[in-house]
Amino acid sequence: MALPKIEDARKLSDEEISEEITSTKKKLFQLRLQQATRRLEKTHEFKHTKHRLGQLLTVEHERKLGKNNKALATTVTTEEN
Repeated sequence: MALPKIEDARKLSDEEISEEITSTKKKLFQLRLQQATRRLEKTHEFKHTKHRLGQLLTVEHERKLGKNNKALATTVTTEEN
């Protein structure tokens, strides 16, 4: 199984990203629980899940910065006029 692509995360809406982040964190918790009880068979899922979580958090942060930059740009141009 290949690592998830960040383009897939960028196609999601803000609400979907928040839901995905929550579900990915839950999955990571379940993987840790399985590992602690020695029931984890697919150890590569840790890497894939962490990778996906990083992508989702990155896209969420990029969007927040993008919104802040747009707000700052409109404020600066309004103040100059």
